[in-house]
Amino acid sequence: MASVPSLASTVQQRLADALSASLPEAGSADPMLRRSDRADFQANGILALAKKLKGNPRELADKVVAAIADNDVLKEIEVSGPGFLNITVTDEAIVRTLAARAADDRLGVPHSANAGTTVIDYAQPNVAKEMHVGHLRSAVIGAAMVEILEFTGETVIRRHHIGDWGTQFGMLIQYLIEHPHELDHQGGEVSGEEAMSSLNRLYKASRAVFDSDEEFKARSRDRVVALQSGDEETLALWQKFVDESKIYFYSVFSKLDMEINDPDVVGESGYNDMLDETCRLLEESGVAVRSEGALCVFFDDVKGPDGNPTPLIVKKSNGGYGYAATDLSAIRDRVQNLAADTLLYVVDARQSLHFKMVFETARRAGWLNDKVDAVQLAFGTVLGKDGKPFKTREGETVRLVDLLDEAVDRATAVVREKAKDLTEEEIAERGAQVGIGAVKYADLSTSASRDYKFDLDQMVSLNGDTSVYIQYAHARIKSIFGKAGGIEPVAHPELELAPAERALGLHLDRFGETVAEAAASFEPHKLAAYLYQLSSLFTTFYDQCPVVKPAPPREVAENRLFIADLTARTLHQGMALLGIRTPERL
Repeated sequence: MASVPSLASTVQQRLADALSASLPEAGSADPMLRRSDRADFQANGILALAKKLKGNPRELADKVVAAIADNDVLKEIEVSGPGFLNITVTDEAIVRTLAARAADDRLGVPHSANAGTTVIDYAQPNVAKEMHVGHLRSAVIGAAMVEILEFTGETVIRRHHIGDWGTQFGMLIQYLIEHPHELDHQGGEVSGEEAMSSLNRLYKASRAVFDSDEEFKARSRDRVVALQSGDEETLALWQKFVDESKIYFYSVFSKLDMEINDPDVVGESGYNDMLDETCRLLEESGVAVRSEGALCVFFDDVKGPDGNPTPLIVKKSNGGYGYAATDLSAIRDRVQNLAADTLLYVVDARQSLHFKMVFETARRAGWLNDKVDAVQLAFGTVLGKDGKPFKTREGETVRLVDLLDEAVDRATAVVREKAKDLTEEEIAERGAQVGIGAVKYADLSTSASRDYKFDLDQMVSLNGDTSVYIQYAHARIKSIFGKAGGIEPVAHPELELAPAERALGLHLDRFGETVAEAAASFEPHKLAAYLYQLSSLFTTFYDQCPVVKPAPPREVAENRLFIADLTARTLHQGMALLGIRTPERL
C-alpha cells in the first residue's frame, strides 16, 4: 500500500505551496512546522525568511495566509507574535487521515527512505556464568531496537556476542577431564535451572581446586594453550560448556519473552581465526605499535591518572589477545562479510571508553569509513529503591531469573485481584504477560543513558507511567466492542469532533513519525512515552465521549468506535515493537 501522509506532512505541503505562491523570491522555503500547545500546529519559518528577504515578518505572514485558498484541511490560521503561524486543522481532515491509517496494515508507519543493514550486538551473557540484573538492559533495549528498526524497513542482523572464550575455560575443562561425569544428566530434557545448577557447582568446585592446588593450576594453564591451539578433545569439552550454557540462556530469554536463535549467537570464539590477521594488519599499517612487548594503539586524548597515555591493548606481551582484538575482528566481519551500514552495540555505559578506542582504531585501519556508522547505545545502571546498584540483602548481585519470577508473581496477584471471569490458567498467562511487560517497560520508558530504580510495586501499578496502565487501556477498548450491540467502527469525516476526540485523533496521527524518530535516534523511550500519552488521552476520551451508554446518535457511536479501534491497534502495534504483550482481557 502507498504510504499514508500524516496531517503534519499535508499541512507542511499546503504551507510550502502558499509560501511559493505569495513569496516567489523566497524559493522553496521551509515553513518549519511543529506541533504546538497553542494550536494544532505552529509554523516558525517566516521569521528566518524575513531576515533573508529583509522584510517585516508579520507582513510576510499576512501575505502567506492570504494566499491560502479555502480548503478542507486548514480551518484557521492565526498570525501570532512576531510572525508565527498558529494553525488549526479541520475535524474532517483529522478523521480522513485516521481512516487512511486504519486502512493500512502498518497504521501509516512509512518505510525508511534510507533503509540499509544494521548489525545489533546485544544480550551478551557469559558461558558457564549465571545471568544477573546487569544483563537485563542490553537484552531488553536491544530486542526493542531490533523490532523498531525491522518495522521501518531496515535489514537487521542480530549478534549475541557471548563470552565463550578465555583463561577460565582452561580451569573448567581440566576439572571436567578429571571429573568426567560432572555435567552428566539422568535422562530427559534438561531445564535451564538444572543446567545452571550443574555449571555453578562445577565452577565452584574447579575454582576451589585451582586456588589450592598449584599442580592443577599448571595443568589448567596448559589446557588454555590446548584450547587456543584447537586440540580436539579440549574443544569438544569446551563445546559441552557452551551447549549447557545455551540451555540456560534460552530458558532465561524465554522468560523474558524474547526469541534467541542459534545462528545469531556468535561469541568471542567466532572470531578466533581472524585474530592473527587483525593484529598483523594493524601493525603493518602502523595503526598499532609494540610497547613493552604488547601490541598497542595510542590516542592523544586518552591518558591515565598519571598523565601517561593509556593504550588500547590488542595483543598482550605474553601473546594472548585482549578484548580489543576480538571486537576489531568482529567489526571487520560485520562490515566486510555482512555488508553492514550500521553497527549498533547495546553495551553498558561503563565500557564507553573501550568502544571509543575500538571505533577510532577501526577508522584508522580503514575498516570503518564514511559509509558505515558505529554506535554504542550506552545504557545506565539498574538501581535499587535506595538509589544504589541493585543488590540482594546479602549484598550479592540479583539473579535475573529471581527478579523475573518475582515480577510475574506480583503481576499475577494484581491480575487475580482485578479478574472477574478469568480461569486460573488465564490468570497465570496474563500474570506472565503483565509481569514481564512491567519489567521491560520500566527499562524502556527511561532514556537508555540514564540509571533507573527497579521498584516492582510501581512497575505493576495500574496508575502512572507503567505498562500495566497501557495494557489496561487496551483491554478496556476491547471490552467496549463486547458491549457495542452490533455497532461497527465506521469513520464519519462529516461529524464535528468533541475536544477529547480531537486530542486523541491528533495524537494517533503522530504514530508514524514517533516510530521513525525512535528508529533514527535509537531511542525506544520515545515510543514508550508516546504510548503512555496515547493511553492517557484515551482515558479522557473514554470518560467524556460515551460510545454505548448513554447512547449517542448511531453515526457518532460508529465514529467513536472507529477512533477507539484505531487506538487499540496502535497500542497493540506500539507495545509489540517494545516486545510487550497486550492482552485483550485483564
